[in-house]
Amino acid sequence: MNDFYSRSEALLSTRGLEALRTKRVILFGVGGVGSWAAECLIRTGVVHLTLVDGDTVQPSNVNRQLPATCATLGRLKVEVLKERLLSIHPEAQITALPEMVNAEWLEANGLEGYDYVIDAIDSVNDKTDLILYASRVRALKLFCSLGAALRFDPTAVTTGELMGIKGDALAKAVRARMKRLDRYPHKKIRCVYSTEQAAVIAKSEGREATVKGSLMQVTAAFGLTLASLVINDTYKQIKL
Repeated sequence: MNDFYSRSEALLSTRGLEALRTKRVILFGVGGVGSWAAECLIRTGVVHLTLVDGDTVQPSNVNRQLPATCATLGRLKVEVLKERLLSIHPEAQITALPEMVNAEWLEANGLEGYDYVIDAIDSVNDKTDLILYASRVRALKLFCSLGAALRFDPTAVTTGELMGIKGDALAKAVRARMKRLDRYPHKKIRCVYSTEQAAVIAKSEGREATVKGSLMQVTAAFGLTLASLVINDTYKQIKL
């Protein structure tokens, strides 16, 4: 397996690659964003990865989600993704949990024992619960994805702090729920978002207003950026 990671090691250094192999990452949501984050982590050198997502592969997923092919329709996304990741790195320790995260799940399972949490959840309530819970775990670092839908430009993908991001409907909704609950993160939360203004689809164009279109060129950029936050933060630690 060492030869598989020779290019990672050439840039990260032996110490950097070994540090990455010790990190334990849990990823919530393995759709158009999370699935690409998972593959990037495994291909770069992460070997301890937990995947949490209760959804099955649907035909509408095929345009942007890594687990989604005509052959995997109806199957659990986490199981399909686990098989693919193990085909890349058979020695990786990948846990697939076909479950949906919420406040009750977090209280029952906890996040202690992980170094990084990647949040690629669409649900406002579940995302808020995860952010509030994870921010209380002192040693844990959380990286979140915001809205990737209704956008075309992958070069507009960047990062920022949750409470200061403007122009993102998901960030606004999460902050609004926090205000209603009168509960806020215990530390700053770094998020991946797009500076591109979300497209407005007119009803006259004959498309369902409730369906938010999304493209792999953007969702994958979000996922790769999330993975880079874990990789770069790990590398930064050995350089301090």
